[in-house]
Amino acid sequence: MIWDSIAGRDVRGETIEEWGGSGYSLAALDAALGPEWKVVPLIKVGRDLAAKASLFLGDLSCLAPGARFVEVAEANPRVHLVYSDDDRRCEGLTGGVPPWTWAELGPMVLGLDAVYANFITGFETDLATMRALRQAFHGPIYGDIHSLALGRRDDGVRYYRPVEEALTWLTAFDVAQVNEDEMTQLGPQPLELAARALTNGTGAVIVTLGPKGAVYVAAGDFTSLHWAGRDKPSRDPGAGIVKTARIAPEGGPLTGDPTGCGDVFGATCVAHLLKGTALEPAIAEANRMARRNVTYRGATGLQHHLRGAIQKVTA
Repeated sequence: MIWDSIAGRDVRGETIEEWGGSGYSLAALDAALGPEWKVVPLIKVGRDLAAKASLFLGDLSCLAPGARFVEVAEANPRVHLVYSDDDRRCEGLTGGVPPWTWAELGPMVLGLDAVYANFITGFETDLATMRALRQAFHGPIYGDIHSLALGRRDDGVRYYRPVEEALTWLTAFDVAQVNEDEMTQLGPQPLELAARALTNGTGAVIVTLGPKGAVYVAAGDFTSLHWAGRDKPSRDPGAGIVKTARIAPEGGPLTGDPTGCGDVFGATCVAHLLKGTALEPAIAEANRMARRNVTYRGATGLQHHLRGAIQKVTA
């Protein structure tokens, strides 16, 4: 959970403060999952914002009974975003909760059917822990690599950096998500790397393209994540074939706030893949919800807007 301070997104010139980060993911899961699914948030929250975070959780209907954040003594992560245009921004990160260790995380995933891992700060856990999760957890894992591709200077300013051992990161997930800028940090030939990940067990790699939608590369036998709660299907003879396509969003250009669109996209996509929706329709729905997110500000109450329950009115 990130407390966002956003400049350059309000026509009045005001800086907006709101929940962001995993809040967008939780809201999108709340809007997209059916009643047969429940969400267990494995998210650490700093004590300084724990009360506000609990209020945020209280407005979600998708949570498992008794689900709550893990409160820690450290200061909660806070991000300052300054937009220079509709898509580009400068980002600064302060605070930070301790990363998950396998000793902590292992017992918490027992009994879960699927894991959605979103690297909001990039410091949520390390590769050794993700590899342990991949080896021990037999359900689907959807991973948004996101801020693994961001370093942090001493003053908190984020910058793009290469993702070390990128292939191992990709193969920790059944479906991996990156955006265009993050994709370039995977190595000099990222598409070839993605294809190698498919041969090593990853089902699909999705690259979000902002207003242009998303492109995917997928193993020939990948359909969805419908097998959650059961043994993962063995690979069939078509696994060696690579499928790829770009799924363009419907509708014309939008103006608004693009913060959190990747998080809404990922949560919507994984929700539909878990329900058995095929990859291309799942991406199309994720595109649609990401576009709808542009016309809202912040993560609080976003799930209602994504469902169409809130009609946004502007003066």
